Amino acid sequence: METAQRWIPLESNPKYVHNLGMDGTWNFVDVYGLEADLLAMVPKPVAAIVLLFPDTKPLDMIGDLQTEYPQNLYYTKQTIDNACGTVAIVHALANNQDQINFDDSKHFKTFLELTNGLNPDERAKFLEQDNKMGAAHEDCAQEGDTQAPSVDERVKSHFIAFVNHNGTLYELDGRKDAPVVHGTTTPDTFLEDSAEVIKKFMQREPENVNFNVMALVKGAEED
Repeated sequence: METAQRWIPLESNPKYVHNLGMDGTWNFVDVYGLEADLLAMVPKPVAAIVLLFPDTKPLDMIGDLQTEYPQNLYYTKQTIDNACGTVAIVHALANNQDQINFDDSKHFKTFLELTNGLNPDERAKFLEQDNKMGAAHEDCAQEGDTQAPSVDERVKSHFIAFVNHNGTLYELDGRKDAPVVHGTTTPDTFLEDSAEVIKKFMQREPENVNFNVMALVKGAEED
């Protein structure tokens, strides 16, 4: 898909979500490993998982592309280069509107209200034209721990989100034609089920260490 514009790449810390109005009792925290003892350290409940993985070459498909999926599963295409971090965050938050509160005075609540009824292509077009979302993305990119890359730089990594929607584990990647199904899950096993899928991502490039996993959790302080 040809992209219409390009944003500055994000680092792996989507810390601007509170500026957009996400309830301060929810935070993204790092998942330090996929072994059972390390997963046990992640606070519960876990509402979503965001994975940053190497994107250097075409790789085999994992899971099943589902072109027909529930209407209330929030899915958007990505038509902006380097916007995968923001798209992953949108997927993580928008699919948890039933349990995460958003400040009425902040922009993300408005963004959701205006895009909930749109299709994936229309949502992507809306994001292209949403200056406030673009400005928030740029502010976060500039506040990273390292110097922000140039807007013209093509990064070699990609963000996606995993969510539990009505007992199904979905991978949401705006560059794909549709959501990807990875089987069934429950609120209690969602983190572990997602970890098993992420292991498959890592097995495709066993020598590559450039993976980062974050969980959207309640009751933890921001990293």
